[in-house]
Amino acid sequence: MSSDLYRGFARRNYLFDKPGPDIVEFFRVLFARNDVSTVLDCACGAGYELLKFDQLGYRAVGSDISDEMLELARENLAESNATVPLHKVDFRELPQHFDEKFDAVVCWSASIIHVSDDDDALKAFRSMYDVLADGGILVLDQGITDKRFGEMSRFQLSRDTPEATRIYVADIVGERDVQYSILDVIRDEDGSQLHVWTTDGHILLRDDQERLLMEVGFISVSFFGTYDFKPYDKLESNRLIAIAYK
Repeated sequence: MSSDLYRGFARRNYLFDKPGPDIVEFFRVLFARNDVSTVLDCACGAGYELLKFDQLGYRAVGSDISDEMLELARENLAESNATVPLHKVDFRELPQHFDEKFDAVVCWSASIIHVSDDDDALKAFRSMYDVLADGGILVLDQGITDKRFGEMSRFQLSRDTPEATRIYVADIVGERDVQYSILDVIRDEDGSQLHVWTTDGHILLRDDQERLLMEVGFISVSFFGTYDFKPYDKLESNRLIAIAYK
């Protein structure tokens, strides 16, 4: 790609996208259960999860397709004196860049929706599978669940704080294809500024993820609806977390 889809958006997103203590505990428990010592965050964004992995004692590596996200990740990691390797890599092309096999691959914060269709998702899942060690785990997370997709309204208030407001505008353009416009109102001493960022998403719900992950070769997939490992419920869950086992 010659242009950075996330240019201008990455530095605004830090106001909204930071892991809470429940996410940190989720990874601590999950990685302990699965004997994880090395982890690749293959859509690392601003590096917040990478920093937590490093602080928890794992050997972490980050990759992302966006130069601006990677630059922000470098800054955030440097502020905490964390030394984590960062690479510019499309998550569909991981084996071409990494010889190492990781105990865990993480694709967090709905990054997987940035595939164009099911075939593109298969390419991404094969890429992630190929850089996993035998017995390793792939961890996927998104806030678009069967329940939320079925109830999706065009306008959604995501966050509202004294510093910033985020509104999602979702236009369904296919059976599971959505165009998102993200409207951010940022407030500072100079007043309020409106910023708009638009992206396309191909939504992979619970059954879609299981079908595609099993087609790639994963031996099993577990689904959770919360960060404290409550089983996923299509009618109730507001998060979709998949753990795929190689």
